[in-house]
Amino acid sequence: MSSLTLSGNDKLGLISNLATMIAAGIPILETIDSLLEDAKGNTKKILEKVREDLTQGRYLYSSFANFPNVFDKVSVNIIKAAEEAGTLDVTLKDLKELIKKELEFADEIKGALSYPVLIIIVFVIILFLILVVVIPKISVVFLQLGVSLPLPTKVLIYLSNLLTKNTLPVMGIIILFLAGLFFIYKFKKEWFHSILYSLPIVSGLINYIDLIRFSRSMNLLLSSGITITTALEFAEDVVVKKDMVKAIHATRKSILVGKDLSDGFKENKKIFPSIMIKIIEAGEKTGTLETSMQDISDYLNYQITNKLKTLTTLLEPIMLIVIGVMVGGMMLSIFGPMYGLITNIGGR
Repeated sequence: MSSLTLSGNDKLGLISNLATMIAAGIPILETIDSLLEDAKGNTKKILEKVREDLTQGRYLYSSFANFPNVFDKVSVNIIKAAEEAGTLDVTLKDLKELIKKELEFADEIKGALSYPVLIIIVFVIILFLILVVVIPKISVVFLQLGVSLPLPTKVLIYLSNLLTKNTLPVMGIIILFLAGLFFIYKFKKEWFHSILYSLPIVSGLINYIDLIRFSRSMNLLLSSGITITTALEFAEDVVVKKDMVKAIHATRKSILVGKDLSDGFKENKKIFPSIMIKIIEAGEKTGTLETSMQDISDYLNYQITNKLKTLTTLLEPIMLIVIGVMVGGMMLSIFGPMYGLITNIGGR
């Protein structure tokens, strides 16, 4: 059961239905029974386990805790606080909005990356067709006429021969390589992520994503009445970069010795931007820290959305130029020797 997962849309649908029906005054057990009628796949398995736990007198949050891949510590603990305070309907609506924002944010990132990925796929297809269809025919002509070939042309012919004459071994190596990457990602995610997150552009985006998820989670946790130190402890689970986790942990320690949240953030200025610290300071002075966290997430979300738009706008022409130069280089490597051959024949 603990390994079960749900897609973002399925999770949103589950929480949304729970929030709507409980807000309408329907008892939670009756709500679960109603949802089970149309549930399928992992959603049905989760609801069946929830129903079983509820009939045994357990709380909803303790049942959700059985599915760590679906409900993180933040979600579980705000539901726990809501059940204890009798505000489950309100908290589920807030959680629904959080999940909805996360999905919208993920869609923005996917949208920004879709064009570069499409261009790379098109280039790989073009390269494959050139190596498999064009090069073999032309290389025969060059070989028969004994034409002197430049290095780029020799490389293309070598790759073409490797691909056409050793198809099965090459495909086997590619499959093993991809399988190796899959297993590394599955069993060594931290190592894989550490490399990915260290890339210049990616690192900056991940910082923003971590800060947005952190501030949204803190807003929800503090609004649920959870203490700031406990909220920080739970919020450590929603960020992915190790330096961010360490900074949050250090901030929590500073609060335990009597400092303010903003003071803890000031000690980690490389992680937390100055605008974030100033907004938190204002929230602490006015007693509206949870609202300040929402303001921070909105501000950072606006910033990263603009960054993604700018990045996408810059990437499109750059990638087109790069791919154009590479394809043009290949064409030149093919037709250059042919032009030289035709020139020599014409000269004779």
